[in-house]
Amino acid sequence: MAEDLTLIQDGTKEEKYESLIPQIRGLMYGETNLIANLANIAAALKESLGFFWVGFYLVDKEDELVLGPFQGPVACTRIKKGKGVCGSSWQRDQTLIVPNVDEFPGHIACASASKSEIVLPIKKDGKIIGVLDVDSDQLNDFDETDQRYLQQILDLLP
Repeated sequence: MAEDLTLIQDGTKEEKYESLIPQIRGLMYGETNLIANLANIAAALKESLGFFWVGFYLVDKEDELVLGPFQGPVACTRIKKGKGVCGSSWQRDQTLIVPNVDEFPGHIACASASKSEIVLPIKKDGKIIGVLDVDSDQLNDFDETDQRYLQQILDLLP
């Protein structure tokens, strides 16, 4: 079955998210495989909102994240807990919004074109199983609106 997204080209950020969330819900309907759902979420976010890089890092070991489904340029494969924005979000168990990645202590530069970033922990049964990492090639591109809607998308995961 072919799946297509209905994209809003000229709407506000809120309108784009509001249009996208029910579509992601539909893409995930009846699918319980985490990797399949993460892959579709990454593709939908990249295509609809035009982010530079969208992807997931999954907890692989007690102290390490491993690259999961993503859309964008090639990425770092493994990130230690507490390192970079992703590892710090995991360690702190909180969403991190970084307006300028060059000013984040210990930032891991997987792509030099990345300028700002938002990372949200993904939880299942109260335990962090990974993070959603979204990068922009623009400074200060993320805010509480992104945090709110991206969290709503993560909350759709079975």
